Amino acid sequence: MPQCEMCGKERPSLTTVKVEGAELELCDDCKEFGTEVRTESSSSQSTKYSTSSSSSASSTSSSAGGGSSGGSSRRRRDMFDDMDEIASDYDRRIREAREDRGLSQEDLAQSLNEKASLIRKLERGDILPSDEVQKKLERKLEISLVEGGDGEDSEWSGGSSTTTTLGDVVKRKD
Repeated sequence: MPQCEMCGKERPSLTTVKVEGAELELCDDCKEFGTEVRTESSSSQSTKYSTSSSSSASSTSSSAGGGSSGGSSRRRRDMFDDMDEIASDYDRRIREAREDRGLSQEDLAQSLNEKASLIRKLERGDILPSDEVQKKLERKLEISLVEGGDGEDSEWSGGSSTTTTLGDVVKRKD
């Protein structure tokens, strides 16, 4: 019998729910802590939030407005859908960029107006950088700490056979 990934109770059926950016298989008691991930059964196309697991409990929802006549149900978006994910090798990126510039951990910390212990913890991968520290590091070291982004790889290169949109070319100044 499957187990709820939040409370550990064994239940005959679980629902796929997105809680703080992670998709979990949860029981009915715990599914209120997130938003339900839906699968489209009538079409072969899936949204970026669909899962391949078929869950019998995910086809009905009392919080959905009941006024949809299209047959496909869409999941409510949450704040984590638009957030960038920190790269899994952020610690290596920070350390290599710092060393390439000939900076010690103390020098980097001083230039960022942060503590050297913070830089040490970041380079060991003990903690994730806050949004503010992430922006400071990316500006100072000229790197990207988000998943898929790398300072040199973020440049646009033409010649691709796929369709290019404006969002593929423009760099935002945040």
